[in-house]
Amino acid sequence: MRIAILSRNSKLYSTRRLKEAGEERGHTVDVIDTMHCYMDITSSNPSVRYNGRKLPLYDAVIPRIGASVSFYGTSVVRQFEMMGTYSINESVAISRSRDKLRSLQLLSRKGIGMPRTGFAHHPDKVDDVIKNVGGAPVVIKLLEGTQGIGVVLAETQKTAEAMIEAFMGLNASILVQEYIKEAGGADIRCFVVGGKVIAAMKRQAAPGEFRSNLHRGGSASLVRLSPAERKTAVDAAKTMGLNCCGVDILRSSRGPVVMEVNSSPGLEGIENATKKDVASMIIDFIEKSAKPHSTKTKGKG
Repeated sequence: MRIAILSRNSKLYSTRRLKEAGEERGHTVDVIDTMHCYMDITSSNPSVRYNGRKLPLYDAVIPRIGASVSFYGTSVVRQFEMMGTYSINESVAISRSRDKLRSLQLLSRKGIGMPRTGFAHHPDKVDDVIKNVGGAPVVIKLLEGTQGIGVVLAETQKTAEAMIEAFMGLNASILVQEYIKEAGGADIRCFVVGGKVIAAMKRQAAPGEFRSNLHRGGSASLVRLSPAERKTAVDAAKTMGLNCCGVDILRSSRGPVVMEVNSSPGLEGIENATKKDVASMIIDFIEKSAKPHSTKTKGKG
């Protein structure tokens, strides 16, 4: 097969591992900088150009698109879909997962466990927003935040009100969520491929920190999932329409709750914690699934 990895940096661990895994299985794997692609949007003959030439037809693409380039990155994926190339995650599903509000609304509609959440832009009654999710402490999130950036813990009512008013002053849309204290600063990253949890790790926040992201100094370890946690991760991935994703879960007193569904999960932490060859599992799924014009939306929507 000829596979393209859409990534801004060929030296990143995840990109490098996927390329190695693909080549070890006899495939031709090209790393293409998403932001340097440009599209020839021609009637009945869409194509993608790169470095002054038309790219060849690929059997499959693996989008590794950062949150900061979601709009252009998903446009490139959509162009590949319109050319008939299989994408492990479709452009529509990536866009859906990057919209935190839309993601939570979809998860809520399917009855998947999640923290009580309020969404506000400029509420008249800030205290009611906080009260409606159970009162302080609360977690306040910017819609555009990633890797723990734009996520703050407000431990008191007054602090929460001040933070919300500060974000409102910046004309920012925010999510206000209940704080799951019993999670103890830890979450579980479930790596889902093809409707199965292929690996899972527990991420523990650093001392004095409530965010468990590895980028924020958190540590990772192997974890055993309960049947409920496994089902929650699979259901969340299915709801988002993602074939490959990371589902972040908290262990609450009422069962597993989903914090986020990540369409471009990193491989370094999960491979190191579990000692599993996740990259090869992804390539194996592509081998079984990639067929011309097999994307459900075919670039529409």
